[in-house]
Amino acid sequence: MPIDLKQLAAYDTPTICNTVELFEVRPRNGGYMDGRIRACFPEMPPAVGYASTATIRCAFPRLEGDVYASLDEQTARFAEFPGTPIVVFQDLDDPAVAATFGEVMCSAYQAFGAAGIVTSGAARDLDQVRRLGFPAFSDGTICSHGYSHIVDLHHAVRVGGMTVHPGDLIHADANGVATIPIDIAPDVAQAAAEYAAAESIVLDYLRSGKPATPAFAEARRAMLAEIAALGERVRSKRGR
Repeated sequence: MPIDLKQLAAYDTPTICNTVELFEVRPRNGGYMDGRIRACFPEMPPAVGYASTATIRCAFPRLEGDVYASLDEQTARFAEFPGTPIVVFQDLDDPAVAATFGEVMCSAYQAFGAAGIVTSGAARDLDQVRRLGFPAFSDGTICSHGYSHIVDLHHAVRVGGMTVHPGDLIHADANGVATIPIDIAPDVAQAAAEYAAAESIVLDYLRSGKPATPAFAEARRAMLAEIAALGERVRSKRGR
């Protein structure tokens, strides 16, 4: 079954994380980046795509070749993925000494079809990248690019305490960055709609007027029952 990235992007990343938990395919404390990785532009909608992984260094010059030569190869290799890519960088400098990306790199990634960028390092040119409407996630900001150069492409990287493999499905928004296991991804969007509907039982009650404890408890039980039933359905569909 094909994966509808636009449908997945209709939901925030916490809802996606909650929904993935129902499938019981990974531990609840895995599959998402830690608090070091934050949205540069929290106002932007979710970004969804396949991880185009890379490592980068900025602390010393590239030994040979053009600093931007790997950028050409990187954008050309976007075609290896079945859909929209998201660039995911591991900064090999510890701590980061310069920015991973700025306006030129983000403009290139966007022009070649990427949905966003995630880095364990720093960002710069925030005003310019915001104007592009290009979602970006980083561990802070640094004004200079130093000796920025890409070291390698499409290997496993470690970002925000999470290992990301080339082609992993990324979902990211103001709340953080997570992965969606590929084998359940076609079912996650539909299940996310049902999860949100279950939560609305409590939310609609709380918005309806002055709440009362007994009725609130009843609404909460109804929500939990709907979520439990949804979990049973999605797991049984997968033969679990």
